[in-house]
Amino acid sequence: MALEKAKEIVASSPVVVFSKTYCPFCTRVKQLLAQLGANYKAVELDVESDGSDLQSALAEWTGQKTVPNVFIKGQHIGGCDATVAMHNDGKLVPLLAEAGAIASASAKATATPSL
Repeated sequence: MALEKAKEIVASSPVVVFSKTYCPFCTRVKQLLAQLGANYKAVELDVESDGSDLQSALAEWTGQKTVPNVFIKGQHIGGCDATVAMHNDGKLVPLLAEAGAIASASAKATATPSL
């Protein structure tokens, strides 16, 4: 049941961060996505009534027991370190653009400012 819900959440949004409100690593990932201008859905597992069930289901699904647990375009990215490393390697922005979560860098570069 919780696994089905987790998969539905991931399928319903291009970028999903399973998070906890007090987790500094979760905050770092959410701040990074916000700085990049990405639209994302945050699921705060410490606030959700079935949060611990969801976290267990995510661990079963992805093999990752910790938060944040990041998905882009239905693909499991990993946690904070993996997401930051992907950004540092220049791979996060293109993936976010491909997912439709941000305007692509090339689109931003060719956009003309409105007067």
